[in-house]
Order: sequence, then structure tokens, then C-alpha cells
Amino acid sequence: MKSGILFLGTSGEISVTGKQLRNSGGIILKTKDCQFLIDPGPGTLNKAAEYGINLRENTAILLSHSHMNHCNDINAVIAAMTHNGLDPKGVIITGPSITEQNIITQFHQKCIERLIVTQPDKKIGIENIEIQTTKADHDDPHTMGFKIYSSKFLVGYTSDTKYSKEIAEQYKKTDILIINCVHLDKTKQKQLTVDDAVKIIQIAKPKLAILTHFSKKILASEPIYIAREMQKQLKTQVIAAEDGMHIDPVSYSAQLQQKTLNLYRKGKN
Repeated sequence: MKSGILFLGTSGEISVTGKQLRNSGGIILKTKDCQFLIDPGPGTLNKAAEYGINLRENTAILLSHSHMNHCNDINAVIAAMTHNGLDPKGVIITGPSITEQNIITQFHQKCIERLIVTQPDKKIGIENIEIQTTKADHDDPHTMGFKIYSSKFLVGYTSDTKYSKEIAEQYKKTDILIINCVHLDKTKQKQLTVDDAVKIIQIAKPKLAILTHFSKKILASEPIYIAREMQKQLKTQVIAAEDGMHIDPVSYSAQLQQKTLNLYRKGKN
């Protein structure tokens, strides 16, 4: 993969992850010079190998919060990335919950070049990329999303959060907005529903919105249908992520028009 966004997994709740109805390996964002891994959940190593991703090339790992679907494989990824510390490299950006819960072991912390524990609304420069942390409202109080600025595009990632206008407004002017649209309808959990995703897209107005991190109910209702109906309603390009889906942020528009309902079904063109 030369550049772009690759979904190593699109699972969003334990009933999906536990049975691996969808993979749960996180997201790769690769630019010309950098490779970022976002939220390495269970199966990251396997899916990275399957999809041809060399974890040794990771520039940084972004951990949005401490829940299993988002950080389960972090120590294994660090070991693979650094030859178990023989070649220390890479940066990890995360919130206080990861260190407070000792999710990254002391040994693996020594395997990387830098561990940045931060809060929302902070900017961090890594080589020629700027990463801005964003606010979220989730069960882990230190959950945050990310905006990743490159010279050619701006990608936003909501992580897990419930809806608020303030949270949606953070993602204005994004070219691509990745939305963790977990639930079909209202829930007591602090995670986004389909209606919440619609409101975020209406406010943020990205050029492309990508739905991911699905629950069992979302899968039963076919995410591709949900995205199609959103696109009709919003007049904004909306797609539903599939495991292994790759997007070139610079030239996605010609490739990603969801003109048929089976465009992203496995094994179909």
C-alpha cells in the first residue's frame, strides 16, 4: 500500500468482535512518508499481514481510549514494530487512561521512542504531519478523536462518542470523516447512532463520510443500505467501510461512487 486509508477491521461491539463477524484490527493511514495505526483492536497482527501492511513502517500509533476494541493488540504491535525492543522506534499518542490502567507494559514503553499522553484540543507534529486531538464523550472519560493534517488532505476520526453539536463542529473542513456509527437507533450507551451520524455530517460537511465500527443490529440492517440512504438525504458522499477496504484520499471520488448496492461486498466488483 503506497498511500491511503485501509480498514483492518470494522467491528464495533463485543457481540461482533467476539464472533469476528467483522474484523477488529483498527485503521491504517499512510501518507508518502508516514504510516499511522489507529486503535489496534484484536487481530491487528493477522489482518496487517493479510492486507500487506508492514507494521515495522509505523511512524506512530494513535490510541483513542482504553476499551478492548481499540487497544487490545497494542503491546503485540509494539513488539512487531520494534523487533521486541531491539530497534526502538515509533511514537504513541493517547490519553491518560491507557497509562493509568497500565495497558502498555513498562517493557513495551521502553521499546518505543516516545509515549505522548495528552488531552483533547492539542496539536502534535510528527515529521510533516500534524495531529490534532478532539473531544469525545464516552464511558472512558479520556476518550478522544483525531484530526490528521497532511499537505494534501485532512482526515477526521470521531472514535467512540455520543453526539453533541460541539463534537460535530470539530470536524468542519475535513476532507474525509471516519465516523464510528455503532448503533442503529437510540441507546443508553455513549456511542453514535445512525441519526447522530446524520447530524454530524450535516454540521461537519466533509467531502466524504465513512461509517465504521458497527454493531450487530447495524450489520443486520446492511451498512451499505444505511450509507446509501444517508447519501440520498444529505447530498454528501457517504460509504460504509468493509474489512480490507482501501481508499486513496486524493483520488477517492472517481472510485467510490456507491452506484450499486454491492460495490463493497466481499469478492464483488
